[in-house]
Amino acid sequence: MSINFPFSAIVGQEQMKLAMILTAIDPTIGGVLVFGDRGTGKSTAVRALAALLPEISVIRDCPVNSEFAKDVPNWSANRVKEKRMRETPVVDLPLGVSEDRVTGALDIERALTKGEKAFQPGLLAKANRGYLYIDEVNLLEDHIVDLLLDVAQSGENLVEREGLSIRHAAKFVLIGSGNPEEGELRPQLLDRFGLSVEVTSPTNIEDRISVIERRDSFERNRKRFINKWKPEDKKIREGILKARNNLKSIKTAKKILRDCADLCLTLGADGLRGELTLLRAGRALAAYEGKTSLERAHLKAIAPLALSHRLRRDPLDEAGSGTRVNRATADILG
Repeated sequence: MSINFPFSAIVGQEQMKLAMILTAIDPTIGGVLVFGDRGTGKSTAVRALAALLPEISVIRDCPVNSEFAKDVPNWSANRVKEKRMRETPVVDLPLGVSEDRVTGALDIERALTKGEKAFQPGLLAKANRGYLYIDEVNLLEDHIVDLLLDVAQSGENLVEREGLSIRHAAKFVLIGSGNPEEGELRPQLLDRFGLSVEVTSPTNIEDRISVIERRDSFERNRKRFINKWKPEDKKIREGILKARNNLKSIKTAKKILRDCADLCLTLGADGLRGELTLLRAGRALAAYEGKTSLERAHLKAIAPLALSHRLRRDPLDEAGSGTRVNRATADILG
């Protein structure tokens, strides 16, 4: 296992860290899109997730990380039903990746040596119950985007080729990062991300010095630096676990639902995904803060993350989408 920079040691970028924490509490929020300049900690934060997230219970050697023996695919060579704990999977989907590598394909080696048709699982199988990370997501090839949209919608991967018909669970949190100057994201994929964050380089000199100091300390002695920040990472991990347990008990008043709908109508957000994301992310934040009910303050904190990427461009309004969301939030929520 590679040694990653601690999540809690990342300087600033609080919105990005919050978005990732919320999706760890409730994966149904739908993932995180992080757009910004190079060198702003996007990839560092994603890599840090692997060490931060609580472990999951899996059937040993199951190719899709099944929690229960009954869910182990019948095409799997695994026949051991004992459980073990493992890190939450965080799988990279590289640019230029082939469709077979993503979905899985015929196991050529087994076909040639034994004459058997067997399935070789792909990245979607490895990412099940975890995270699928795409760097430079805006440069992803269209046919791979279409494939991901289908799987994200169904939560299942279906492979039919060379006489094989394979189906397996593929439920994951999608995290994408990129530089908007290098190309826009297709609207269909953009809408699949529950939360979006725009990150910039720190403008405060003290913050920039902190970034340099921490990165330098990490590179000089990685183990010592990680041990120093381990208690802070542990606090976040325990907070995520506690919030997961409390999530279902968070109360939501009818007036809060009205606020969600009012915000989305005012901003002209398409569909109902904006309201649902506001609701889920707001509850996750309330649970993380140890509250018992969803409040307007939670919606105000979450609205820019949940709605900024869902707005249509308004040629008569030169303000950015984040400014428009903040303006509408102030008008409606006070």
